[in-house]
Amino acid sequence: MIVDPNIKRLVDRAVEFHGHMCPGLMTGVRASQIALRELGGRAQDEELVAIVECDNCSVDAIQVLLGCTFGKGNLLYRDYGKTAYTFIRRLDGGAVRVASRPRPPQQMPDGYGELREKAQTGAATEDEQESFREMNRRRDAAILEMPEDELFAVRALQVPVPREAQIRSSVVCEGCGEPVMETRSRCLAGRPYCIPCFERLDSRW
Repeated sequence: MIVDPNIKRLVDRAVEFHGHMCPGLMTGVRASQIALRELGGRAQDEELVAIVECDNCSVDAIQVLLGCTFGKGNLLYRDYGKTAYTFIRRLDGGAVRVASRPRPPQQMPDGYGELREKAQTGAATEDEQESFREMNRRRDAAILEMPEDELFAVRALQVPVPREAQIRSSVVCEGCGEPVMETRSRCLAGRPYCIPCFERLDSRW
């Protein structure tokens, strides 16, 4: 049960956006809580930048709670496969890196890995699915209640501020006729192509 009204408010907003409660989302809630505390309020525009090193459920919490989104250009994805985030305040370059600590094996419920595999492949029975959901509910609660220094390694940084999102001109792809950002187009025989059309043409050569 979530007792702290501040964390409950964050959880409720994240769940409404994401669609369900899960351990990954709760990890993102806790990371967002640190960013809010260390760097100030939620970004209305691009005041706060999040560099995320994963594409799991936690990033949805960061988007809705911190206002860091792909559309605004202040959510930057680095495909490193790590549940880690760097949050940067544009005003002065103040930043904090929040990285998940390794979990001791004993923190994982017995049989969790096997049930997860069955649930993900559709092989779980109804009873097994309910057992898996209950395990996740317990994991959700544990993540929300865990001391911060056990959940994350948190480090203050001073980093170069990423440039603001740029609006670029478009050109028309010679292959499909669709507009493509000029800086993402490829040139072949003096004509612009989008990346998929260019790759199809290039494979024929």
